[in-house]
Amino acid sequence: MTDIELGKNLKKARNNAHLTQAQIAEKVGIHVNFYARIERGETDGSLETMKAILKALKIKSSEVFPF
Repeated sequence: MTDIELGKNLKKARNNAHLTQAQIAEKVGIHVNFYARIERGETDGSLETMKAILKALKIKSSEVFPF
């Protein structure tokens, strides 16, 4: 899976949860620009950041990491 695919899956989950990038970033404790870069596939977060994003979205890792 590429960072771009991961980002698309995160964006889809965020939209399904009716949350903004700013709301997710605030819940996770990261800057909104960093979260936006993750969604665009320009960077990936640490494992801890990804866990926090999944928790904020209330989803399982299998929903964004389809291995």
